[in-house]
Amino acid sequence: MRNKVEVTIAGRKLKIACPKGQESALFAAATELNNRLESIAESGAVNSPDQAMMMVALNLANDLLANKAQQEQERIDTQSKIELLQHTIEQALTPQIDKSA
Repeated sequence: MRNKVEVTIAGRKLKIACPKGQESALFAAATELNNRLESIAESGAVNSPDQAMMMVALNLANDLLANKAQQEQERIDTQSKIELLQHTIEQALTPQIDKSA
């Protein structure tokens, strides 16, 4: 079930369909977007609201890609550790050949 939730972004009120129970996440996302827009506007780096939106969109896309890359590296590191642990356990469980004979 979806609710219509009203958020304000860049001074504009928007009604957005939102899955029930996800309203707080939507409000948090709107707040993050507004904060980033204000930060860019205050920096004077852009001349128009459209440019500010594009800059925020690019920054968010960059953050998303960086997080995906970090997550993938962490997955690879974790998999390597698991494989090392499995190898160590297998070696510990393998009967040792008596070399004193």
